[in-house]
Amino acid sequence: MSNGPGSRRTSRKFAPLGILFAVVGIFLFAFFVRKAGISEIVGGIKRLGAGFLLILGLSALRQAVRSLAWTRCFERPHRLRFREAFVARLMGDALGNITPLASVAVSEPSKALFVRHRVPLLASVAALALENIFYSLSVVVLIFSGTTALLLNFPLPKPLRYASFATLITTPIIVIVGSLVINRQWRFLSGASYWLGKRGVGRSSMERALPRAQALEDRIYGFYERNRSRLLATFALELCFHLAGVAEVYTTLSFISDIKEPTLLIAFILESVNRVINVVFKFIPLRTGVDEAGTGMLSRVLGFTTAIGVTLAIVRKGRDIFWTAIGISLFVRRGFSFAAMTREAEEVAVDIAVTATTENTPTPSPEPGRG
Repeated sequence: MSNGPGSRRTSRKFAPLGILFAVVGIFLFAFFVRKAGISEIVGGIKRLGAGFLLILGLSALRQAVRSLAWTRCFERPHRLRFREAFVARLMGDALGNITPLASVAVSEPSKALFVRHRVPLLASVAALALENIFYSLSVVVLIFSGTTALLLNFPLPKPLRYASFATLITTPIIVIVGSLVINRQWRFLSGASYWLGKRGVGRSSMERALPRAQALEDRIYGFYERNRSRLLATFALELCFHLAGVAEVYTTLSFISDIKEPTLLIAFILESVNRVINVVFKFIPLRTGVDEAGTGMLSRVLGFTTAIGVTLAIVRKGRDIFWTAIGISLFVRRGFSFAAMTREAEEVAVDIAVTATTENTPTPSPEPGRG
């Protein structure tokens, strides 16, 4: 895979903006922690105590079901073992969590790069794309259901009520468009390459990109045509990810709340809103600040205090930091270079088709001791 100067210039260009978002997130975090009350938050964390181990167990289940869903999106002769998918997922998420602004462009492609010694990169990227399609559909279902439950069961302030109505309108549109894309097999990647090339935008690059973009699309749509029996089971795995998230929220609230007993309905609503925060603010490392703000404000609507909501968000952050530390330790132990892997992941995300990542590309060795 090439490591051209263009990619390095792009990374340097966005680095200050990423740092700015991270700093703003830290200030938001400090503001809402202080507003909620440090003593109340500390009290909630003390009440959780060893219950944090149960939270880690539920979060491990969430990691496991998405890893399993990824393995199910490969076609013969390619096969990825669950253990390899699980480790790659931990390392990829860790890399995304500590990369300001570029987390979307780094996290998912890096997972494919981490297993390229086992399966061809193009096959792994296609399987990841499929898994993310199933995951995205499950997120839409969760958000629509959670928003409906919120509107029907709780009186909402006008801004939140309008935002909820907007969500209910938007999510069905996303489902319809997604269904059309899959059923009609619209060729976005190859179509964009062809359109740009015809208009003289990077003509030579687009000509090289076109056949590989078509190959990637063929893999994705071919899987859909040839493996329809797997679709429901894979989607069910993605739903299990969210169900474990609801159980995690319910368990956390059961420990930290000293004013009200949680219900599964409340946990379901909080988890659906957390998915919105994860999607919208993916570019902020660990959603620092915005998770505390959103969860704290919604908790008041649901009958809890702002402090309980902020504590819930902090517990989630502690869980994410735990898995990020595990991912980084695996990353370092295997001798990968942070700088090199980030650069390669960005290149895969920006222009997977132009890179030399065909079926017969040799696997470069890690660069230990660098980055």
